Amino acid sequence: MLIGVLVAAGIVYFALYLHSTVFAWNLAVFLKDLGIYTVFLNNKTMLICLFFSIIVILSFFSIIIKFSKYLQSINTAVEQIFSGSTSRVTLPDELIEIEDQLNSINRNLRERTQEAIDSEQRKNELIAYLAHDLKTPLASVVGYLNLLRESPDLPMETKAEYVNITLDRALRLEDLLNELFDITKFNLHNIELNLASINITMMLRQISDEFYPMFTEKNLTFVDQIGSNLFLNGDGDKLARVFDNLIRNAIIYSIPGTDVTINATKTTLISEDDSVLIEFSNYGDTIPADQLGRIFEKFYRVDSSRSSSTGGSGLGLAVAKEIVKVHKGTIDASSIDSKTTFRVILPIDSN
Repeated sequence: MLIGVLVAAGIVYFALYLHSTVFAWNLAVFLKDLGIYTVFLNNKTMLICLFFSIIVILSFFSIIIKFSKYLQSINTAVEQIFSGSTSRVTLPDELIEIEDQLNSINRNLRERTQEAIDSEQRKNELIAYLAHDLKTPLASVVGYLNLLRESPDLPMETKAEYVNITLDRALRLEDLLNELFDITKFNLHNIELNLASINITMMLRQISDEFYPMFTEKNLTFVDQIGSNLFLNGDGDKLARVFDNLIRNAIIYSIPGTDVTINATKTTLISEDDSVLIEFSNYGDTIPADQLGRIFEKFYRVDSSRSSSTGGSGLGLAVAKEIVKVHKGTIDASSIDSKTTFRVILPIDSN
């Protein structure tokens, strides 16, 4: 009611002010009889203020209504995203930038959700496979020990053979148990470093020497291209685990009778400060390009075999990457014409 009166007053004022139509004059006379005309005629400033206030108020309400519709559209889009919908989010044309951002968020959420599902599935499968594979070496150990106990008169050569087989199965059992332990703790992500000065030259050669039986078994030649007096500040135990894993993989996946090469030298590839570059190369099956980018994922294995009798749980390279990362280094791989190379770059000072 009040707004109607004010609007009418505004019309009358502008009509009189501009000496306009007879209609406006007659309307003014009508309002004069009501006593409204005199009030506004004597308060022109108030009339103008009220008129423009009405315009501002109406404009404000118009903006609020439009803004509310935008908020409702955005709210609906967010609900669509969290419902798991794969449909594209659509918003009014004025909100095209927000629409693009929401669609990008939706894609990222779907990708991460799928990655989490795949990772959990691979972990569960590997736990089942490893648990199954534990039975084989355990049964073998028990079987050969029973033979030794029940047949004390066996020839010494036979006893020695059984003892060696039992030891080999026990070591395999230890590896599988370590992998199961890795799986249970891997989601912690909190890798703490005990930093100290490390002689990388000596560490690489010592670890390589430990694999001498495996080199011999596959008739592999170890090519030492490790530079002398290479030192860096790092966690010796954790870096030893990285190098152990990379050398072990190189041996396992090498073609018998080929070379396994370790090259280590100083470099400035990742920063102006000196770093240590370490490369582990072997000759075997070329890793497909689409798999090469995934070999550092948790629980991912290049070989399609579901057995862990030769390969690991798919955690070795993922753990290696995390260890190198907390040392502020990088690790990558290349595989061309049967030659696969893993390259690790570590800063001399990890602080």
